[in-house]
Amino acid sequence: MTTTASPRRYLMCRPTHFAVTYRINPWMDPTAPYDNALAVRQWENLRQTYLDLGHTVELIEPLPGLPDMVFSANGATVVDGRVLAVQFRDAERADEAPAYAAWFRERGFEVTEPKHTNEGEGDILLAGDVLLAGTGFRTAHASHAETQEVLRRPVITLQLVDPSLYHLDTALCVLDDTNIAYLPAAFSPGSQAVLKLLFPHAVIADAEDAAVLGLNAVSDGRTVVLPVQAAHLAAELKNAGYQTVGVDVSELRKAGGGPKCCTLEVRS
Repeated sequence: MTTTASPRRYLMCRPTHFAVTYRINPWMDPTAPYDNALAVRQWENLRQTYLDLGHTVELIEPLPGLPDMVFSANGATVVDGRVLAVQFRDAERADEAPAYAAWFRERGFEVTEPKHTNEGEGDILLAGDVLLAGTGFRTAHASHAETQEVLRRPVITLQLVDPSLYHLDTALCVLDDTNIAYLPAAFSPGSQAVLKLLFPHAVIADAEDAAVLGLNAVSDGRTVVLPVQAAHLAAELKNAGYQTVGVDVSELRKAGGGPKCCTLEVRS
């Protein structure tokens, strides 16, 4: 298979205020130690990786009291210059939503406020001409119709079933316009059937990959940036014709995030 990279525009948020002080997903343990300085270093390396690959990285100012704001993928979904803002399930993250919406408005984007809970690219992923939309833990199923109306792309609903893979971007990675990587067991039987039909040549991850959030990866169509600990998935991606770059964001994983969680694609 021939893979082709395209330069991307990403929005990121430095984990200046990163901490694990509450529990809103199975990865978080407020009683366990965390290292803010290490989280910042790991994030800086991820940002530099994107720059080295030729991508553009823009930054949003981190706000005190919002330790999960580093996970910018949850801040919006942006397709064709249209921005669907977010509404978080959990009160601890609610104040991130207006901050991200304001960032886009200040730069002239058309921003639509949601009527239903959706957590941005955590659960809404563009794959070619369609949007893959997760539900089951965070994003409300009712938001999928709203997403289609606002972003004007067909939406494919996918039911998540594993509480530790609570966002679509923890269970599935879009590799290019025609292919994905995913963990079948993270989805309901019907959703597994849909994914098999739509992506017959998909790269299949295993449980060990999921245990290190290996599928929370970022692809530019040729190079996949993924957690360095996901050795099996990296090998499968290489066998499928993709290049890989492993990064260590293990400190951020203590809050349930990986490379993709830290990366919101801005599609003008």
